[in-house]
Amino acid sequence: MERLKGNVAVITGVSHKKGIGAAIARAFAKEGADVFFAHWQAEKEWPDSFQAEIEGYGVRCGGMSIDLADPEAPRQLLDKAALAIGAPTILVNNAAYSTREGFELLDAATMDAHYAVNVRATCLLSVEFARRIKQDHRETGRIINLTSGQGQGPMLGELAYVASKGAISAFTLTLSAEVAPLGITVNAINPGPTDTGWMSPALEEELVPRFLLGRMGQPEDAARLAVFLASEEAQWITGQVINSEGAFLRR
Repeated sequence: MERLKGNVAVITGVSHKKGIGAAIARAFAKEGADVFFAHWQAEKEWPDSFQAEIEGYGVRCGGMSIDLADPEAPRQLLDKAALAIGAPTILVNNAAYSTREGFELLDAATMDAHYAVNVRATCLLSVEFARRIKQDHRETGRIINLTSGQGQGPMLGELAYVASKGAISAFTLTLSAEVAPLGITVNAINPGPTDTGWMSPALEEELVPRFLLGRMGQPEDAARLAVFLASEEAQWITGQVINSEGAFLRR
């Protein structure tokens, strides 16, 4: 299938092979989209090998290392993508910054670090993407944000993270209304707990029984949903936060 053929996708947060960003890039490439990925602090040789992997699907691919905490990063990223493989028609805001802290440790520096990547970069990338769609008189575009189930239940010890991701849910809804006349849809995916390599064996053992569908979430689960939201099949869906969690039970 080539549901995304003719599209150019920019995907942030593609920094290791087992991540959600990498899975989305692979899924998009399989569907015919050209891919430009942003990474930060990836292993030295990995971005080049991943680019070669994506090009193996018969599409164009490029990438760059960029710190999304830099206020100029959103413009620089879209400029580089357009120069390398063409004007983007799909934007996936997958990059995230996260540390663990409870109310006793939370401070201004921690809040600002989360805000810079999770909120400011996502917002500025999204509006710059939409402005370019309008300027180029293109009739369609897709923005897909990643959230973390912060509205489904408490995430103890992650106050700055849930606050920043909650802002993305609110931003998704209002931006979707502003850019709808341009033919741009804006949606968000909450993939729930996902096995991207960060879990300890003990945590995974604790979480698996709470998935009523019987297994841990995988990056490919989020990727399949992202392909759908980026496709013409989802042209009438906008302003939604889709909780794709495998019937995960929160306590």
